[in-house]
Amino acid sequence: MTTRIALEDLPSTVLAVITEHAGTVQKIESVAEGFNSEVAVRVFSESGGCYVKGLRKDHRRVWTQRREAEVNPFVRGIAPALLWREEREGWDLLGFEALDGHHADYSPGSADLPKVADALVRLGEVACPDIELRHAEQRLERYAASPADLDYFTGDSLLHTDLNNANVLVDDTAHLVDWAWATRGAAWLDAGYWVIWLIAAGGHDPASAEQWAARVPAWQGAPSAGVTAFSVANANVWDEIGGATPNEWTARMVNAAQSWARFRTSA
Repeated sequence: MTTRIALEDLPSTVLAVITEHAGTVQKIESVAEGFNSEVAVRVFSESGGCYVKGLRKDHRRVWTQRREAEVNPFVRGIAPALLWREEREGWDLLGFEALDGHHADYSPGSADLPKVADALVRLGEVACPDIELRHAEQRLERYAASPADLDYFTGDSLLHTDLNNANVLVDDTAHLVDWAWATRGAAWLDAGYWVIWLIAAGGHDPASAEQWAARVPAWQGAPSAGVTAFSVANANVWDEIGGATPNEWTARMVNAAQSWARFRTSA
C-alpha cells in the first residue's frame, strides 16, 4: 500500500497544478480510499472541482498513472472522465471529473447491486483498446493450480479487476473508478472478481454471489472448470496477500476467496 501524503503536507507543485486547472479553490478534502496513490484529494472550486490523484515520478507504481490515462477515453460513461494530466517537477498527476455518488453497498438487498451488474454489462460491450495492458493469465500465473488452467483466463476483453466497493461510485448508475489494474483477459473474469467482493461484504454465500455474477452475460458462457480454476487461483492470491497475520480487512478477503474456492471444488 502506498503511503498517503497528508493534506497539510501537499507539495507546492501539486497545489499549483490544482489551482491552474481548477481555478479559485474553495476547499480541498483528503480522500481515504485509493491504496495506489500518494496524493488523493477532492477539490471544490467555482468551476465545479475535480478529483486529483498522483504519484512521484520515481515511485515504483507510477506506471498506474499512465495506465489510467490511456484507458480512460475508452470507458467514458462507465468511469469518471479524465480532465487533465500533468507531469511536472517530479510528479505525475491526474485530474478526474468529480462525482457525487456514494460507494457501492454490496450487502444483500442493496439497490446498488443491479446498478453494479449493469456497469459490468456495459463494460463487457467495450472493445479492448490496443494499448499496453497486462494479461490475466500473466497476473495469475503463479497462483493457478495447474499451468493448463491459465488457458481459461485468456481473452481479449477489457477488465477492471479491482471491484472493491470503494472503487464503485453509485448515483443513478454505477461508475467504476481506479483503473490502475486494468487487464486484458476472458470476458467473464470481472464478474468472478465481483463474487469475492460480494462474499466479503457479508450476507452473501458463494451461491448467491454467483447469482449476481450471472446477471453479466459473459458469466453465463464461462466454463465451469474455468470458474473453479479462477476461484482457486484467487484464494492463493489472497493467501499470499494476507500472509501469516493479516489485518481485519485482509482477513475478510482471504476468508471470502477461500470460501468461494471450497464451494467450487466441493461441487
